[in-house]
Amino acid sequence: MKIYNSLTRKVEAIVPLNAPLVTVYTCGPTVYDYPHIGNWFTFIRYDLLIRTLKASGLTPKWVMNITDVGHLVSDADEGEDKLEKGAKREGKTAWEVAAFYGDYFLDGLQSLNFHTPDYLPKATEHIAEQLSLIQKLEAKGFTYVIDDGVYFDTAQFPKYADFAGLDLEEQQAGKRVSLNPQKHNPNDFALWKFSPKDHQRDMEWDSPWGKGFPGWHIECSAIAMKYLGETIDIHAGGIDHLPVHHTNEIAQSEGATGKLFAKYWMHANHILNGNEKISKSLGNTITLEDIKAKGYSLDAFRLLALESHYRTQSKFSWENLAAAENSLKNLRNNISWIYQAPSSTSNKVAAVAEGFAKAKGDILAALQDDLNTPEALSYLHECLDQFSVINASRLDLPAVEDFAKFIDDVLGIKILIKDNLESKQQALISERQAARQAKNWEKSDELRRQLASDGVGVRDNDSGTTIWYRL
Repeated sequence: MKIYNSLTRKVEAIVPLNAPLVTVYTCGPTVYDYPHIGNWFTFIRYDLLIRTLKASGLTPKWVMNITDVGHLVSDADEGEDKLEKGAKREGKTAWEVAAFYGDYFLDGLQSLNFHTPDYLPKATEHIAEQLSLIQKLEAKGFTYVIDDGVYFDTAQFPKYADFAGLDLEEQQAGKRVSLNPQKHNPNDFALWKFSPKDHQRDMEWDSPWGKGFPGWHIECSAIAMKYLGETIDIHAGGIDHLPVHHTNEIAQSEGATGKLFAKYWMHANHILNGNEKISKSLGNTITLEDIKAKGYSLDAFRLLALESHYRTQSKFSWENLAAAENSLKNLRNNISWIYQAPSSTSNKVAAVAEGFAKAKGDILAALQDDLNTPEALSYLHECLDQFSVINASRLDLPAVEDFAKFIDDVLGIKILIKDNLESKQQALISERQAARQAKNWEKSDELRRQLASDGVGVRDNDSGTTIWYRL
């Protein structure tokens, strides 16, 4: 399996440190508000990575953190803690906000058919590990203390600018990182922030340097190393994390251990709403609730995410989501036709089995080539389009079921819906078949509409058999 490695800026074969085990750390949500679809696109990319690693014979150990403290509204370690901001907005405590949106995120993972990460650690549950890491950095001379906290001195880490290709001399206050006059260097970042002297925060802890809370970046290093070791195989996140958050992770991790932090870095590109990056600060966010309120399925949303490559800057539109919904219906219709078609000759049965086997190989090869989902979906559509027009055999149901399971395993898309019909739905299908035999087309169409309103589609083949599927 190959992936584009942001560390080396080229596509490389993944060679784990201790194959078949492959350690994976992915930056999770900050649980102060509803995740928007740009967040979910990135999380779907993580899930796709895990699925492809498994399909490639590897055993991923997946950690995704939950940031429930310390993420300030500015990359410059200034401004309000996002959890405190959420608490003021909703008239709750920061703990209540974190609990609500943390639970919401977990529900979203299930709704979007994610594999469950092996660990979903919260930052607030790993304060001791973060303090220990800061103490290691202090002992090695990487830290200093100013009025508002403990900071990492980037001048003590000569490789600091290498990962993101930063030009530190040109980086000025007010751009990517603003200048606190007490900071030694503009890019120095907070490891521990002191609580304000004039009020008590909802979330604060004692430390060797004073009461306060962790900086945003330190949690990822501390959590990753606790669960996966000092050097991990793959670290993934959004491309916006590369110049600050991930650069800081590398500095503090490698500063503390003297070892490579991650062999491979995977970065998912932005999703745009129109021509703008989707961002809460821009007020152009769309949530899963917005999608469901407009009558679209989350299965279609997942398919939409897979229709673009993770390294491309994709665009969201309601028209694109509607097209994805139709594409999903076509996939399900075609495999339902194959699955329920009447028996045919043995040579056609063999053709279907061989065709599915070839498609599985082509799809997996596309995913193993830097997670090329557009190409994988092209193979999927081509396969089902080909075999939906021949009388595939009910005698070969295991091959159809195996192929559908494979698609669910690698793409997280359920294309074969086999739930039993309710008695009233079965009665409507029987009544419609009778109407068709009587050539009462008006009645037949009315019954089709009734079934559709109940989530069941029907399709008729040349032999007079009615095939049903879930809409």
